[in-house]
Amino acid sequence: MKRVLSGITSTGKLTLGNYLGAINNFLKLQDDHELLIFVANLHGLTLPIAPTVLRQNIIDVAAWYFACGIDPKKAHIFIQSDILAHTQLSYILLCHSYLGELERMTQFKDKVQKITSKNKTKSIPTGILAYPTLMAADILLYDADFVPVGVDQTQHLELTKSLATRLNHLHQTELFKIPQTIFDDQAQKIMSLQDPTKKMSKSDENVKNVIFLSDTSAMVTSKIKKAVTDSEDFIKYDLVKKPGISNLLTIYASITKTDLKTCEQYFKNHNYGFLKNEVIKVVNNLLKPMQKKHEQLINQDAWKLANYLEAGAKFANEIANKKLQLVQNTIGLNYRMDPLE
Repeated sequence: MKRVLSGITSTGKLTLGNYLGAINNFLKLQDDHELLIFVANLHGLTLPIAPTVLRQNIIDVAAWYFACGIDPKKAHIFIQSDILAHTQLSYILLCHSYLGELERMTQFKDKVQKITSKNKTKSIPTGILAYPTLMAADILLYDADFVPVGVDQTQHLELTKSLATRLNHLHQTELFKIPQTIFDDQAQKIMSLQDPTKKMSKSDENVKNVIFLSDTSAMVTSKIKKAVTDSEDFIKYDLVKKPGISNLLTIYASITKTDLKTCEQYFKNHNYGFLKNEVIKVVNNLLKPMQKKHEQLINQDAWKLANYLEAGAKFANEIANKKLQLVQNTIGLNYRMDPLE
């Protein structure tokens, strides 16, 4: 089977956008691909985060993967920091990257603009700059055939391909497999509820913008009822003129697995209140069973979660350590190696 690799940072609680944009795609891939998914807790260090929060986020994200339907018999889920090869390969790739190409990363530019102290000076964490080389190591360690990415990560994947090609050419060997991108044609980008021109983000400071997988029915109801719409009161999918309504239609269509044209027709003769109530209904019906499984894994079945993650780490370590040794041998780090080998 072709190998698919993906990860998600442990910087916040998972959202409905994470589920509909990524996890839902994993559920389709796990049946006919070798699926490796990791909780990217090292990436969670790029910006300040309290140890207790980071620790809780790691367990929380891992539990959500299984609660959402990832089968531990079909997929391998692990915690990034349990695989020490990630950090070593990341440093090796960092030494083969250039300052200019890292500074050109759009996400780096965006995050730098937001980091300004009270006296208007900037103290930019180096981890933000080096983030793409760690992401490249995450991918290249496993000879991934495919990497599902969102539009905001395509630039990082292109850098990953460039670094792999650079080292392959430098050492005249196929040291790294060049990964291909997977885009799920049916996966939709879920937008902020209060500002539907921006993507729904788990790191959003305004919780009214985001539906978290852990939100109660009352929270979901309140957030969707207050979601931004417009003054026209007719339902049509139009990202430019009606971004709020389009976002609600996207959520409904994604959960019900219905195409947007069919959804438009269904809501054609109804008002915004009816649309919001229908979206509330399908969101709560989706979340309730997942929340029950998540609570079980965090509490009564915590030992199961630990076993799943240990098994995932064991599987990942075997692949990653083999690749790291090959890299060390190839670039000359392994001084114990016979030069004739």
